[in-house]
Amino acid sequence: MKARIVGVRHQRTRKRGMRGRRGQVLKKQITKLETNRELFQQSWKYGEEAGRHSSGDIDSMEQQAHLAWHTCWPIISEQLGNYEDVMQAGKAFMQGYAHSSGRSLNIVPMHLHRSAAAVVSACNEEATLAQVIVQLKRLPLTEIVVVLNGTTDHSLERVLDHSRVTLVYEPNRAGHDVGRALGAKVTTAESVLFVDGDMVIAAEQLAPFLYAVDRGDDVALNDLSSLLPAFARQDEVTRMKAYLNRTLGRADLQSNSLTAVPHALSRRMIQAVNPESLVVPPKAQALAIQHGLRVTAPSQVDVIRSNRLRSTNVGSGNPVAKLIIGDHLEAIAEWLNLAGQEVLAPALSRSEVAYRRNT
Repeated sequence: MKARIVGVRHQRTRKRGMRGRRGQVLKKQITKLETNRELFQQSWKYGEEAGRHSSGDIDSMEQQAHLAWHTCWPIISEQLGNYEDVMQAGKAFMQGYAHSSGRSLNIVPMHLHRSAAAVVSACNEEATLAQVIVQLKRLPLTEIVVVLNGTTDHSLERVLDHSRVTLVYEPNRAGHDVGRALGAKVTTAESVLFVDGDMVIAAEQLAPFLYAVDRGDDVALNDLSSLLPAFARQDEVTRMKAYLNRTLGRADLQSNSLTAVPHALSRRMIQAVNPESLVVPPKAQALAIQHGLRVTAPSQVDVIRSNRLRSTNVGSGNPVAKLIIGDHLEAIAEWLNLAGQEVLAPALSRSEVAYRRNT
């Protein structure tokens, strides 16, 4: 009977402890919500003040709004906890700006510590290229580089319609992914975002990649892990991507690869691996990992369902799939070459391990 009473008391004490911990967690959450509410109200007031002094055309007002957000950032940044809070504060700022200026600006305010640029690779993307540029202009970029690689449609006219765009025009097709290397060499920005001209991705979805690199990552990959099927139903390209990451000691990256856009790179990474290596994205990824650079997958953009279907990228063993597999084999060969003979040493069998352990 005594043991039963002690057990009941222990359960009651444990339940009280759990209730106490839940209460502490709830209290912290409430405190955070109150702090965020105050910060968002403060951001709204800063935006309202900035909007009162705005003038000029839309481009001028957008630049003024970015500058105003940059100015008030140091005051509120210390209390912002994560990326979501940062974006909410920016949204509140823009709402206040619109309230006093009477103009609703279509921009995404972000505070970047370093210069940032975007590289757009395009070939015959006249239907989507203009909207890709529009979304990029919503971000605080110092430069947008569009690489037209062997285009034969009206893509050139679509680019020339936009101001503040650096154009790299290659009339003859220079090869797959060459546009990334050319763009990386043209811009000198500290953070570089890479997108393709055939996918219109909202600026809000692109922002996390810039944010990650600006805060210290060297490679910010598109996290497609949750969109992929189980291993038994994966295609050879997906399995090859995972195999490369596992070979490089980064199984945590699963099948995430520089092959997929959007992604962002630091200037340190570009210089370490040389811009030319970006022509073979898996090779550049392998070199980044081998150099000990910080490679992450901070956000997800579903480019699988939105990927433009062409005759070259559909069906088993299509040309694009063969190219990507070949790129990964080249990356593995480069890794073996740089790693030396250590990785080629044969592993001991279980019997040999047991023999050596017991002798």
